[in-house]
Amino acid sequence: MKKGSDRFMALIVQKFGGTSVADAQRIANVADIVTQAYRAGNDVIAVVSAQGDTTDDLEAKGREIDPSPSRREMDVLVAAGEQISAALLSMAIQRMGFPAVSLLGWQVGLETTSAHGEARIRRVREDRIRKELDQRRIVVVAGFQGIDRSGDVTTIGRGGSDTSAVAIAAAMHADLCQIYTDVDGVYTADPRKVPGARKLDTISYDEMLELATLGAQVLHNRSVEMAKKYNIQLEVLSSLTRKPGTIVKEKRNMEKMLISSVTKDENSARISVIGVPDRPGLAFKIFSCLAAKGVNVDVILQSIGRNGTKDISFTVTTDKMEEAIGLLQEHLETWGATSIVSDENVAKVSIVGAGMETHPGVAAQMFEALFGENINIQMISTSEIKVTVLVNKKDADLAVRAIHEKFFGAD
Repeated sequence: MKKGSDRFMALIVQKFGGTSVADAQRIANVADIVTQAYRAGNDVIAVVSAQGDTTDDLEAKGREIDPSPSRREMDVLVAAGEQISAALLSMAIQRMGFPAVSLLGWQVGLETTSAHGEARIRRVREDRIRKELDQRRIVVVAGFQGIDRSGDVTTIGRGGSDTSAVAIAAAMHADLCQIYTDVDGVYTADPRKVPGARKLDTISYDEMLELATLGAQVLHNRSVEMAKKYNIQLEVLSSLTRKPGTIVKEKRNMEKMLISSVTKDENSARISVIGVPDRPGLAFKIFSCLAAKGVNVDVILQSIGRNGTKDISFTVTTDKMEEAIGLLQEHLETWGATSIVSDENVAKVSIVGAGMETHPGVAAQMFEALFGENINIQMISTSEIKVTVLVNKKDADLAVRAIHEKFFGAD
């Protein structure tokens, strides 16, 4: 209920990705979406990403000057992309005859840690946004950016505009947070690779979080974590098609569907530490060594070796492979292991579904689908709502299609 009003007015946060604001025509389209919600009597906050490839272009310009630039100065540089988008969208809305104001991260009081390039949001001060909304202005916020306790500009990592939008929605107690992107919802698989992929009407936070973590580039995983924590209802939809999207919420009806989606992640590398002495504490030493340097480990497999040794294999993101190998090599002799083997030519293929935990045989069906295409499984990881396998990268797309057909049928 808006302050001083006797009628109900919803507060809607709408986030628009880089493709949605890529040029003047698309900005005009976004302005129409925003003003449509405003004309319906809602308070509207629009959060925008940088246009198209602007962030990449700005990073490249920075590295032309200094191949290893200061992270602080790089944050100041790349934050300009969202500032441009916010100003342009505000102009487009004003030209249509509606009141709008663009605000940067520091102006809305989006306070973060000081970890430049990957800052975490501490809080959002709602005073400035509330003041603008009370004057019936549409508030256009530059996503992806904030300010630390020293007053320095920070950025919150790739996909950060999603997280900005959800953080603002949580702080303002918004009724809905809509994430507009270049796809019109969450699908059972990537519709660009699997023609029979189907759009989901709803999906749970936990399922969406798994998908985001496992390579589905629809929502950033930090934004889903925050939405779940503060119970913010999300809707994923396209700014181009204007069709209803997929609602992300706490629970959904899972009686008919065992799994929600099949996804792949090609940003993986497998590392194996060979000939590790089979005695207590060495696994701890290996993984604590990596954790201390911020190297996240995913799928883990320990196999029985020979003569009192074992092999420990795990996956890391591709960009962390060389760092991980370097860290392990430093301690290899101390641990008594014999060698390290790595492979970048791998991909993770996963099925996700909250209905899996109450239905036996789901993993067997997945493995049957892979067997039918003669695809070898290198490693396996499971949880209550996911099964992940590591396969050769060249087999990843075929694996996704085969698994999708097994669970959802051919189109």
